[in-house]
Amino acid sequence: MNHRIRNTLLAAALLAPALAQAEGSISIAQQFGIGYLILDVVKEQKLIEKHGKALGLDNVEVDWRTISGATAMNEALLANALDVVSAGVPPMLTVWDRTRGKQNVKAIASLGSMPNYLLSNRAEVKTLDDLSDKDRIAVPAAGVGFQSRTLQIETAKRYGNADFQRFDKISVSLPHPDATAALLAGGSEISAHFSSPPFQYQALENPKVHKLISSYDILGGQATFNVLYTTQKFHDENPKTYKAFYDALVEASRIIKADKAKAAQTYIDVEQSKLPLAFVQKIVEDPEIDFTVSPERTFIYAEKLNELGVLKNKAASWKDYFFEEAHVNPGS
Repeated sequence: MNHRIRNTLLAAALLAPALAQAEGSISIAQQFGIGYLILDVVKEQKLIEKHGKALGLDNVEVDWRTISGATAMNEALLANALDVVSAGVPPMLTVWDRTRGKQNVKAIASLGSMPNYLLSNRAEVKTLDDLSDKDRIAVPAAGVGFQSRTLQIETAKRYGNADFQRFDKISVSLPHPDATAALLAGGSEISAHFSSPPFQYQALENPKVHKLISSYDILGGQATFNVLYTTQKFHDENPKTYKAFYDALVEASRIIKADKAKAAQTYIDVEQSKLPLAFVQKIVEDPEIDFTVSPERTFIYAEKLNELGVLKNKAASWKDYFFEEAHVNPGS
């Protein structure tokens, strides 16, 4: 046998066990807020490990991270620093669009449908039309995150497609906890915050803070807030780990729906939140919120962001940017 061929075969044989051992390991990043409650339940009840064991994977290693902002999430995923990341629908669609034919990033599941409120602490600002250069809108990822893209869709509707980035110039990137503190304290440049649960409910307890618009107003009803997504490589090379993760998400969703009071306690425990249990429970039980793995109204983003030139690729349906495991459930 040719010496070079023999060495190549030997190297392949040595590598094979290492590749096989990739199954049974997953790193996941989430952001701040109750929008990640499904992941909190998965984490607390070790559901990935449970479903992994049922599939023959003993001792699944799960690495949990917390990162603020979609930009950081996407960079970590594409650098192979993380297996699974989470963000709003628009950032997922952006990376789906840019990686088609390469890493082929797609969504795994929704983490739930919940409204995000654009808030202001200036009494004279009653609608979007009142926002000016005097204002600074805090968002987790200015110009590119869920809140900014949702605002861009509404802006295009009001002022025309050519002016869809009107509010980007007065938007600043700030994690939700910091933005909430700044809005409540007043006196800083932050006079508006496109918030998310539970932070928007905290802020609205202050009489100086009021809601300008909800993401549900913009999207025409109940809609997915954030999603989990990964690369084709991770999906294809780790079928059992992927299935264990997806099954864990489905079970966590059912657990929350079955006992919302307990789910609220889980959020406080896992996130080490100082919020009162009754306050968190009220949010979990809010009829506007549904902790479901099924995507809702995500295709509105795919269509509109393609129309605005943000996405180059045109999706035919939501199934184009979700992995097939999600197709068994209803979606939009």
